[in-house]
Amino acid sequence: MYTPSLVAIISVISFSVSSLAQSSGTLGLQDGFLNFTTPTFNVQLVKDSQTLYSLQTKGNGSSGGFNFIPSDVMSQRQSNGNYHLGDLTFRARVVGSSAWTSGDTAAQRHNVAALSATGDTLAAANLSPTLSGTPLLNITRRWVLSNGNLELLFDVTNSQKQAVEIGALGAPLEFNNIFTGRTAAQTNELCSLFDPYIGQDAGYVQVTPLLGTLPPLLVLPVGKSPLEGWRFLPESTSTSLAYQSQTFEGLYEWQFHTLAYAENEWKNVTPWNTPSSATLQPGETRTYGLRFVLAPSIRGIESALQAAERPVAVGVPGYILPSDKTGKLFLSFSSAVESLSVSPAGALSWTKNSDAKSSSWVGYDITPHTWGRSRLTVTYADGTVQTVHYYVTHPAVQVLADLGNFLTTESWFDDPSDPFHRSPSVISYDREVNAPVKDDPRAWIPGLSDEAGAGSWLAASVKQFAQPNAAEVAKMEEFINQTLWGSVQNSDGTVKKSVYFYQPALVPNYDYPSSINWGNWWSWNQAASYATDRAYDYVHVIAAYWSLYRVARNYPDLVKTHTWEWYLNQAVMTIATMTNGRVGYADDGLMEETVIRYLLDDLQREGLTANATLVESRMRARENVWAGERYPFGSEMAWDSTGQEGVYAWATYFNDSTTAINALNSILAYQPTVAHWGYNGNARRYWDNVYGGKLQRIERQIHHYGSGLNAIPLISQFRATPTDYYLLRVGFGGLSGPLSNVDQGGFAAASFHSFADTLKWDGYSGDYGPNFVGHALEMGTYIVDHPDFGWQAFGGNVVATTPTVRVQTLDSLRRRVFIAPIGAWLTLDAGAFEEVDYDPTMRSAVLTIVPAAPGVNGAAPAPNARLVVANTAANGLGVLKPTQSLKQDAGAWVVPFQGGKATVTLAL
Repeated sequence: MYTPSLVAIISVISFSVSSLAQSSGTLGLQDGFLNFTTPTFNVQLVKDSQTLYSLQTKGNGSSGGFNFIPSDVMSQRQSNGNYHLGDLTFRARVVGSSAWTSGDTAAQRHNVAALSATGDTLAAANLSPTLSGTPLLNITRRWVLSNGNLELLFDVTNSQKQAVEIGALGAPLEFNNIFTGRTAAQTNELCSLFDPYIGQDAGYVQVTPLLGTLPPLLVLPVGKSPLEGWRFLPESTSTSLAYQSQTFEGLYEWQFHTLAYAENEWKNVTPWNTPSSATLQPGETRTYGLRFVLAPSIRGIESALQAAERPVAVGVPGYILPSDKTGKLFLSFSSAVESLSVSPAGALSWTKNSDAKSSSWVGYDITPHTWGRSRLTVTYADGTVQTVHYYVTHPAVQVLADLGNFLTTESWFDDPSDPFHRSPSVISYDREVNAPVKDDPRAWIPGLSDEAGAGSWLAASVKQFAQPNAAEVAKMEEFINQTLWGSVQNSDGTVKKSVYFYQPALVPNYDYPSSINWGNWWSWNQAASYATDRAYDYVHVIAAYWSLYRVARNYPDLVKTHTWEWYLNQAVMTIATMTNGRVGYADDGLMEETVIRYLLDDLQREGLTANATLVESRMRARENVWAGERYPFGSEMAWDSTGQEGVYAWATYFNDSTTAINALNSILAYQPTVAHWGYNGNARRYWDNVYGGKLQRIERQIHHYGSGLNAIPLISQFRATPTDYYLLRVGFGGLSGPLSNVDQGGFAAASFHSFADTLKWDGYSGDYGPNFVGHALEMGTYIVDHPDFGWQAFGGNVVATTPTVRVQTLDSLRRRVFIAPIGAWLTLDAGAFEEVDYDPTMRSAVLTIVPAAPGVNGAAPAPNARLVVANTAANGLGVLKPTQSLKQDAGAWVVPFQGGKATVTLAL
């Protein structure tokens, strides 16, 4: 926070046309720039357009000199239709008329009319010349230095003799999220990603440099300038920078008003916030604006918001609430809360609580009632409005039960005559027509491999580890032993990229739909489908084997075909094949490969030394590669958010803390925490709908598999550093994301479409499976004594705090509890936690365990509880141990049930 005198140094800097190239551009780069400084930034505006050309941080060292604007490629973004920070779009109409008149400063760009800049104003211009043909409004744009902060202001004046309604008003935001043509180092060192909190007056945009260690930029509202909507900005996709592609996601617009879109393009959608308009009387002016503030760090974003006197909301455990869980919401603002309301009516209810430890926070218990999206509106005494966005699911254990049932019934494919040998299997599903996806031009989707083809059977397999069901286990045994082994996977251990292909001559009796265009590259022939050179595909197979090993080992009566040893051996054989030097991408971080880390633990627990040594040596060789690289997060894509999980897993295992922390910081840069269920804990993914979705589009995806997978390192690191509550909040948000994908009937969508004209779950199940893997591997009940909010349980309800802290476990697995103050990580290989009673004084715990999670039809009861106790934090407290006499088997305490329950007391 800076408070020096308001001084700006302004000059005009000219460059030759040859140094900036294209004279054909309309932005005016060839005519030079306005240059000035603020306490935080060195700023350049294009002289002719007065749009932002450079916003570079000041200061020395690694935090100085970072430019948030893509100045280095601006010469390729100087044409009509290219949006820049400082542009404005609007729709307006004379009151009484129905048609909207549109204005767009970037559409047909002309030099703006510069105005004199005095006092705090650094630069000013009338935008009329570049808004030709839109005379309803007269708009002046000002760049201002206010209390040391750079602000962008728009003075919007009604220039008519009649009242004018503004139905849409938006400020395009341009930051350097352009990866096109950049090396990995350039991408990580120069680029940023930005995400919104679509929270009305409390809304903001955070722009985080990809390193994850540099100060993030916060774009805040000035005055009454709500972040009401978030609109993707269409630009030409045929330019050299590849707009709206996997190397350049595209840009978005902060929308102050959205009614004109809600009446037209968005008319079939329930928007995030209530659409509004503003009416200006003749000659009336209203000012809208944005302020640019640098936060000290990603973890310091909320403290920076508080320092800027903006409302802050913190949800526990987040904003995805199972219907049997009481959420907590904590609000901090200088003005008192005047009222709360919810839409749809009755979807949530609330009561004030006394959890907060200081007067700077006010707390509420949030009780969910109505399944699906809901919006809580907080109105403060000074008129400030904040919206908090929730998603309510069925009770978490029921979500898993619904998912497992759907996958093994509606998604079950049983056709022995299928020429592609896909039967029996859990196959991809199309919710919009309620039918399995037996044909798609993308061969892998109906072909049971790749993420989008394996996703359904992967989720069904891992669900049995998380919540075994006898009927479902029987079907998964059929699939694994008849289709996975022998069709998807060859007898030499290699894994096909697809068992489905487009080659009519080889399957003359198969009716390929004529409605499908089979001319794209992804309509593979048999040779391409049967290729075995993609390591990502192997991990899905490993996860299926590992899941059935866990079932066979801990619920032996459920499996009929093979022993637990067979499933373990199959998993190890697949790892050996994947890492034999003949499979591509094996040295990249692979989706859900934390499963291999868990499998290695199991091999060691079982005393299978030879297999454990093989797996460990193969993983060490991969980690040795990563240890020698600064950015070991490569993949098939130019930039990706999937490699970090595997890199972190093995870097921590082999005590390579530098690489592990680099991976963790990378995740923090693209996985935010905000008071919105869709963006909270939602890791950046934006191209996978092209390869796995029904609606194929480059867009910011909501709770695609990046959420669950990237949550693994975050929540794992929290267990190692259990006072880093930021990691818990982001990580638990990511783990909760996969719950929201599951609809009321059990279908799980690949992701939610974030564009304001869509806002719906994708029709395909696609690549949901890896998302669920992340959820299943790490979801639990996390008990903390928060410095601001006291005793809280992420994944459970705190039902008492004196004389002991009593927590009801309500997460989806009921198999894990973490007691943060003592670093105790309690896991069940079999059975379900019902309640945990922790004594902070004695540092002891009493566990109530039942054979299966209550309230779930078909959940298989455990013959005995199998409890594993560890200390994951470097706090020197040691490991809790049972006070009663219990046997151990493969590292687990075997706890017999008596009368349908077991009670275990743990003490240091």
